Amino acid sequence: MYNIFLPDFNKKIKIYYVSIVFFIYICFKKNLLQDKPIYTIMRRLLLMGLLLLPFLGMAQGFQVNLHGEKQIGMGHTGTGLLQDGASVLFNPGAVAMLPENFIQGGINPLFFNSSFLLAGSNQQENVKNNVATPFNVYGVWGPKNAKWKIGMGIYTPFGGLTEWGNTWSGKYSLISLNLKAIYFQPTLSYKFNDVISVGAGFVIDYGSVNLKRAIPTTPDGQAELDGSGSGTGFNVGVFIKASPKFTIGLDYRSKVQTSINDGKATFSVPASLASSFPSPNTFSASIPLPATASIGLGYKPCDKWLVAFDFQWVNWDVYKSLDFNYGQTTSTLKNTSSPRNYEDAFDFRAGAQYEADKGVFIRFGGGYATTPVKDGYVTPEAPDANRVYGTAGLGIKAAKHLDIDIAFEYEHLMSRTQTNIESGLSGTFATNVFIPGISLAYHW
Repeated sequence: MYNIFLPDFNKKIKIYYVSIVFFIYICFKKNLLQDKPIYTIMRRLLLMGLLLLPFLGMAQGFQVNLHGEKQIGMGHTGTGLLQDGASVLFNPGAVAMLPENFIQGGINPLFFNSSFLLAGSNQQENVKNNVATPFNVYGVWGPKNAKWKIGMGIYTPFGGLTEWGNTWSGKYSLISLNLKAIYFQPTLSYKFNDVISVGAGFVIDYGSVNLKRAIPTTPDGQAELDGSGSGTGFNVGVFIKASPKFTIGLDYRSKVQTSINDGKATFSVPASLASSFPSPNTFSASIPLPATASIGLGYKPCDKWLVAFDFQWVNWDVYKSLDFNYGQTTSTLKNTSSPRNYEDAFDFRAGAQYEADKGVFIRFGGGYATTPVKDGYVTPEAPDANRVYGTAGLGIKAAKHLDIDIAFEYEHLMSRTQTNIESGLSGTFATNVFIPGISLAYHW
């Protein structure tokens, strides 16, 4: 059973979660942040940062953080901001505070460039030039001057599109992977007063996976697993407008256990081995999509500038193994359990927005994220590593009720030399990611 007030954290995380909430409460109750000079506010934000340090020691894997162009342009900050309908995801608590209703949608073509250098070789191998297309659609509506708003979000928080081909040195680990998770989130948000609002959304996940690997036969065979499934979860948030210039947001998105049943398993092997690999076959699997907890701060030092900071903790510890159970097994084809043993990870984000002219906004930001993948468990499906990223964006009010926002992100993953403890694949992965994006938002 979920604990609404203290989500599914371990004891240490719970203690610091309470500490953060208590600190914010005291600041608000004692009027410690309102109408203070900037140096005083920043000193107190530093104290809050120290409370967050336990998060900063342990977020990526196959997480996709592409949920709104305004937010991407500002380094993915948004938990503590009031910007547009993307608050449905970033912080449902902020939705009731939005001054207008929204219908918006965006897309972010993702160009993933990863290479592998086999240990003892000087021949670099590269992934194919496939393009993933994460997207988001949001709607927010409420009567004028009402204390409540309802919302709907459709977005892709997890996924992966990787194709190495059937001739590279790691083909027995992976040829290709196409993983998608689409979340549908109906949301309700309520504003108690002009200072604090809360919100919650019920999440329904539709997930699909297509995975191909080579089978070491003569000649090589191939296994393909293709299936889809679903899961449920929730998203809750609190938004605090501590002063006209300073805002705070807290958000928690629960784990979603996506179960795949009766997936299709196809094995292409020499005729002499056909009885050992029944095909077509079926498979079942369960993929845990981790919980996240975020705190966001927004500050408006003057009319033209807006700055923001976000911390995100990701509960990747739930991903222990990748298991496949087949409908028909043989002495050769057995159920598989591949260890992953991910660990919790974090993401530190910062960004700013400058109004260069009436209706023209320039945005920039960046961040640092740790990998959940431990040494010895790096695989070609997610050749992950600690990463740094920078973002930029441009917002234009094309008409009274229409916004056009574009953003660009560059991510650099630190090169990582590893030997996988299961497959023995040994070498160095290096990855860069390029992500343009565009969105349209109609508001009234």
